[in-house]
Order: sequence, then structure tokens, then C-alpha cells
Amino acid sequence: MSRRIDNAPTPPRIPQIRLYQDWLREHRGLSFDSYDALWRWSVEDLPAFWSSIWDCFGIASPAPYREVLADDRMPGAVWFPGTQVNYVRQVLRHVGPAHRAGLPALVARNERGRHRELSWPELQRQVASVALHLRSQGLQPGDRVAAYLPNVPEAIVAFLAVAALGGVWSICAPDMGTNAVLDRFKQIEPKVLIACDGVTYGGKDHDRSAVVAQLRAELPSVRHVLGLQVLGPGGHGAFQPDTWFDEAAMRNDAEADAFEPLWVPFDHPLWIVYSSGTTGLPKPIVHGHGGIMLVMMAHQVLHSDIGCSYHPNTFGERFHWYSSTGWVMWNAQVAGLLAGTTCCLYDGNPGGPKDAPDWSTLWRFGAEVGTTFFGAGAAFFANCMKAGVDLAALPGLRSVRALGTTGSPLSADVQRWINAQFAKLGKPHMWWSNISGGTDFAGAFIGGNRELPLVPGEMQCRLLGCSVEAWNERGEPVIGEVGELVCTRPIPSMPLYFWNDPGNQRYMASYFDMYPGVWRHGDWLKITKRGGCIIYGRSDATINRHGLRMGTSELYAAVEALPEVLDAMVVDLEFLGRESWMPLFVVLRPGLALDQALKTRINDAIRHAVSPRFVPDQVYQVAEIPRTLTGKKQELPVKKLLLGQPLEKVVNREAMANPASLDWFVQLAREREQARAA
Repeated sequence: MSRRIDNAPTPPRIPQIRLYQDWLREHRGLSFDSYDALWRWSVEDLPAFWSSIWDCFGIASPAPYREVLADDRMPGAVWFPGTQVNYVRQVLRHVGPAHRAGLPALVARNERGRHRELSWPELQRQVASVALHLRSQGLQPGDRVAAYLPNVPEAIVAFLAVAALGGVWSICAPDMGTNAVLDRFKQIEPKVLIACDGVTYGGKDHDRSAVVAQLRAELPSVRHVLGLQVLGPGGHGAFQPDTWFDEAAMRNDAEADAFEPLWVPFDHPLWIVYSSGTTGLPKPIVHGHGGIMLVMMAHQVLHSDIGCSYHPNTFGERFHWYSSTGWVMWNAQVAGLLAGTTCCLYDGNPGGPKDAPDWSTLWRFGAEVGTTFFGAGAAFFANCMKAGVDLAALPGLRSVRALGTTGSPLSADVQRWINAQFAKLGKPHMWWSNISGGTDFAGAFIGGNRELPLVPGEMQCRLLGCSVEAWNERGEPVIGEVGELVCTRPIPSMPLYFWNDPGNQRYMASYFDMYPGVWRHGDWLKITKRGGCIIYGRSDATINRHGLRMGTSELYAAVEALPEVLDAMVVDLEFLGRESWMPLFVVLRPGLALDQALKTRINDAIRHAVSPRFVPDQVYQVAEIPRTLTGKKQELPVKKLLLGQPLEKVVNREAMANPASLDWFVQLAREREQARAA
């Protein structure tokens, strides 16, 4: 097992955003006296900014760009017309120099302690082998490939193989319920399914062969199934794929050596990710090769300060961001390869076995593999504080130079506690890249800057190229006040479209219904006078659990399928400075009472149909669910009420079908406020 060890003094590391500004001065004759000036240039002259990212990071295309932004509108912006790119070509350009430097592409470990490293040449060989296998099975550019895989190297190899052929990748995590997976994959009609036999999580093996069989049976478009043995021989039940993944990845011949990724148009679909609203099926969001590459370079390298592992300035960089494959941070982790960065993967429960929780598990992994950038969801860091983890007991964590977090607001108390832990390790000035963005455009709107002051509880800045503002109820930009997070100009990684969305109806309704031509993201944002940013949680009723967003409709489908339940409503009370709390309210059939047995059945229904992550913190029996005159559940007013806002400011009783139903929720809000004050 290799590990980066720094015994000799190293020269001071130059921040990536400083190197970029040096490049601008040398190659464009541009210099700026402040970050605010740099940011304003980047959003006012989009063609100049995004062409500088293309040139600075050496995006390869057989035809040079002649125009950057041919159509400046949202949605429908046209970027770099006439160019051809491929995400995988950008990754594989690092094979030679990274390998000569003795650095691996991937470092991976699972709960069982199985440790693996994949060299850059081996990554290239396996990608070529799997791509040739998929091509032999008839996979063509534009065909969809659905993956049901955990966070293992094979998932990355499979993604790169699909993208190299111009196929369209889509992945769901094996902890998701069968119905939730089918709600996603049925929409995109995949030609190939790549699935695992099971997973190990929380100290237990979970066989997934029955789930895979159901996926295969209910996805008639699938023509070929690749199977990955995660549990090992004898652990995959009745799972019999057409080909095992290991066999598909075995080729080591002249054809594999000669394989090259296909050149595709800048806006050729790369992957389909999913984000759920409050009604209907999950939204299948399509992103393109070129836009994703540009935004990952601009946001991940410049703002999270993640460098190339073989570059002298960042030699030995090891990037870890804990994620399941169902979270867009998996996509962000993989994108480290675009910059030539060694990526460190952990597959399993970050809190250790469920019967003996250990929140040092992930930290030990980071310490033992020499992680330099350690990222995770905000909830992970909060759980570490609650558990009283002693990071000083892991001296290997001295390799960590930066921490990253996203998924929900990180409180100042948690950030200070983690900082104090690293101070005990002799690292009193830990830098955080706290970011906030979304699956919707696979990027961040706000985040870090290595050269700006770091204030606990705040994110440092609006990111380059992101024309982000906070708007009040009149649609006016405000500073120092909480408002709707909007983006007023296009970003290259914004969705090309939603899959199977005639006339872009769902796409328009998701982001542009409130402010035509302006992206409304659905978060509460405050921009401080010094340029820092604070996210206060969701401004809509979408559930955000540990960074994973889920529409309430999916949870209702699971709960209301129970014969005892007539109606239900869930709200997610994520809010800065308060512990996340997600209650579920149910109306039961007459004569029934909510006992522990029924609570267990409700939780099990959610766990199996949706995901264990979305099991509510508490279940309440209520007489009625508040509804509008048109029958819509009043999720957002109830959410605001339970967050402490006065009733008269959150709902118009005259627009309700059953205004008296609110009385119970008013009392609950009062009791919660009294409990907090006690």
C-alpha cells in the first residue's frame, strides 16, 4: 500500500486561483486588484472567461473554437459550437506523466479492509477493454447505459468506457429501493445494465440479486447485462449476468492498446443524473461532455484548490470526497481525474458498523492513504462532533491540507470543533472549501477561495462564471439580506435538457417558472457585504437528506401505498444553525392509532421503496393534511411555520380548503420553540 510521506520541507504551495490569475496576466494581459473585480469580469464577459478556462486547462479538440457563446440565453445557451471533445480523452492525457511520477490514478478501500490501487496505465487498459466489449454488444453513441453499482473503481472504469464510446451514463446507488431505481431507469430506456451482486454496508452484506433480477425484468430495453461481483463467489445468489465485469475488463492486446475515445460534439450527452421535485417522477437531467469538463476545471481546481498530482506545486495530491454513487459528489470525485489527480475512494458506512458506530472510520482511511483533500457531507462532520471523535489519535491526518463540505449548511460550531481537532495535530489554520450548488448543473454556485478570509459558518465567495444573486420578494438583488438564490446568466454545465421532456416543459417549470430567463435554484441565500455567502436551506419543499435531494412524491408513493395510511405529508427542516429534522405526518383510517408497530411498517416502506436515508426522524398522526383549494399539500407553509415564522406570513387561510387543520401544526411549532428555549 503506497502512501505519500513528506519528511522533507516543501516549498509553499501556490493556490490554483493565483496560478490562474498569473496565466491571465501573461496570456490575456488581464490583472485584477481584488477577487470581486475578477468575479465581476467573469460574469460580465462570459466568452472571455470560459475561453480562458478552455485555453488555460488545454481542452483538446481537433477543430479550434471560433465562437464561445453563440446564444446567450437560459435555457438554450449554445457553447463552443463546432468543436469536438471527449471527457475521457481529457482524463487519459495524464497517463504518461502521472505514471512516470509513480502516482496511482485510484486508491480504494471498502468496509472489509480490501485495499486496491489502480495505476494510470491500468485504468487506461481496463477502460479500453470494457469499451471494446460494450461496442461488440452493439453500444452506439447516444445509447444509454444504466449502472447499479457502489463506489468502487469498477464504477469509474465503466463510466469512462461508456463515455469513451459516446454512450450516455446513468448510475444509481445499491442502497436505493427497487421502485426508486426503476422510476429513474425506466425513463431513459437503457440498452445496457451494469449491476453488482450486492454491497457491504454498516458491517453487513446485502444481497442485491433479487433487485437486479427485477430491474432486468422491468427494463425491456436492456440487451446486455454486465455483472460485478462485490460480495464474491457464492455471495451473489441467483444473479447471472450475460458477462462478468472482470471478464469484460481482461483484454490486453493490440486492439486495446490502440483504442481511442470517440470525438463528440461539445454538447454531446455525457451522463444523466436525477433530481426530484415535489410532484411526478424524478427529473432525468442531461449534461454534456464539454460543459462538465469546463465547469469541473473552473470550480474544482480553482475554487477547491485541487491540483494535479504530478505537478511540482501539488505533487502527491490525493483527493477524497466521501460519496455514494447516487450523489453528484461521486461525479465530482471522478472529475479529479480530469486534472490528473489521484482519487481516493471509500465504499461503506462512514460511521462504521451500525451495531458499534465508529465515526473515526473515514478519518482512518484518509490518514492511512495520505489524503491531502478530505471532503464529505456537512452531516458527516456534525456526527463526528456529536460522537466526540479524537482526530489527534490519527497522526496520519497531518497530510490533510484542506477540508471540503457540501450537501447542507455547515454550522459555525461544527467547523470550529473540527478546526480545534486539527490544531491538536499541529495544523491550526485548516482551510475549508465549503461549497453549495446542485445535481442540476453538476457544479457549485458558491464556494471557496484560498486567498480570501475564512469565516466559520460562511462560504467565501460566489464562484467565477456564476452570476449569482440573492433576490427579495420583489425580484430585486439584495446584499446583507436573505433572498432567493438566482443565477442570471448561463453556465456551460447547465442541463442540455431533461430526457423525454417535450417542449422542455419540465425543465422550464423546474427553474424558470418564477423568473422567466433567470435560474431560480430553490435555496435561501445571504450575500454579506464582504462578499461571503450563507445558505439557509431550501426555499421549496424538496427534501435534502445528507446531500441527497428527493422529491416528496416518491416518499408519498411508498407511505400511502400502506392500507392504514389515507394521506401523508413530510417536510425537511434543514436550516443553518439548527439540527436537521424531518417529520412525517400521516392521516390514518378511522379507528386506527399510530403505534410502534405501524411506525415500523411506515419506516420500512420508506427504507425499501426509497432509501434508508429518507426514513423520517419522527412520525405523527394528524387529523388532516393542510391543502390548498386546488388540493395541493401545503408543504412549504408548514415547513416555514415549523421553522418559526408567524402563521400570518406563511399562508393565506382563505386560499386553503381546510384552514382549521393548521391549528395542530401551530401548536407543534410552539412546543418546538419552547423546547429550544428551555
